[in-house]
Amino acid sequence: MTTQQEEDRLAPWVVDTLIAGGVVVVLGIVIALSQADAGETPSLLAYAFAAGFGAVLLVRRRFPLTVLTVSVLGMFLYYILEFPAIGVALPVTAALFSAAEAGRTRWSIAAGAFVFAVSLFFRIRDDPQPLGYLLGLDSVVNLGLIAAAIALGFGIRSRRISVRQQRQITRLTREQVERSAELRVQSERERISRELHDSIGHSLSVISLHAGAGGESVGRDDEAVAAAFERIRDQSTASLSELRSLVRLLRADRDGDDGRHVHTLEDIETVLEEGRSAGIRVESRIDIGSAALSPTVDVAAYRVVQESITNTIRHAKAQEIKVGISIEHDSLLVSVADDGAGSDLEEPSGYGIAGMAERVRLLGGTFEMHTAPGEGFTVNATMPVRLTS
Repeated sequence: MTTQQEEDRLAPWVVDTLIAGGVVVVLGIVIALSQADAGETPSLLAYAFAAGFGAVLLVRRRFPLTVLTVSVLGMFLYYILEFPAIGVALPVTAALFSAAEAGRTRWSIAAGAFVFAVSLFFRIRDDPQPLGYLLGLDSVVNLGLIAAAIALGFGIRSRRISVRQQRQITRLTREQVERSAELRVQSERERISRELHDSIGHSLSVISLHAGAGGESVGRDDEAVAAAFERIRDQSTASLSELRSLVRLLRADRDGDDGRHVHTLEDIETVLEEGRSAGIRVESRIDIGSAALSPTVDVAAYRVVQESITNTIRHAKAQEIKVGISIEHDSLLVSVADDGAGSDLEEPSGYGIAGMAERVRLLGGTFEMHTAPGEGFTVNATMPVRLTS
């Protein structure tokens, strides 16, 4: 079980109480053994010091430096009062550990070095034993306890920070994945909306135009009414077919099928014919076939022409539309211009124009629109012929 898991299982005050109790028990045993070896009468004050070394640890989390200072001074006072030997490292080990665990590693190292140096100085000064003996096992044990306490505290703190950072990374990663998923969903919704607008919106505009023409001819020209309804039927049939193709395309994207289910420039004559059926002269100059284009560019070019003609049928009151599609220097040039009334728009407005502009720019191309009262409506789009990864 990791340290973090142990802390999740045990409350901090329980851990502190166990550490304090352990220090009291260990120091009490050492004092008892030391007094027994020396044949001395047990000193209650010595045991009180042991209890004090443990009790101060109950506030080690809130006041780590205070606990360290009190423990060091208490250890020196203990020996000044000439109580039984308990070692210089043992009374301050838990305090050194607590300071390092709290992030006060430098203070912990300084205090440990100070305790060891002071104790070694007095031993050399007062003990008649040879220097090699004084620097032997006892010094190594004290130094080892001090180093181990500091290292353990530092290691636990580092582990805790690592676990916290890993949790933060996991949380941020999860949030990033969620945001990416939301962006993908939003992008897909926009794509579906654009496809529906481009395909269905165009068809409904043509149907509305013929319905209006047929309504005006009722009772006056039965042949015109019949022709209008025939065109409405043909257009609605084509619209349903394209809608089914769009649904198949969306399903194909999900299933990994890259089959062609949408209109491209190979179908551009159908769009031009719809303009002619609305009573508009349509001139076209198309110098490129779909096979030379990337599929996405092919579809985008078709949509630009379709939406431009739809706008003309809806709003322009035009007599003529000129469509030009050609390739120059690895760029596909698409131009649609009418001689309608025009408008005073300065920026693209509405989903159709905005959709055209977005399609073209996403492919790395440029989109320009020009319209003014009495000057008609002109769309110029430039796209790369082939998309490169």
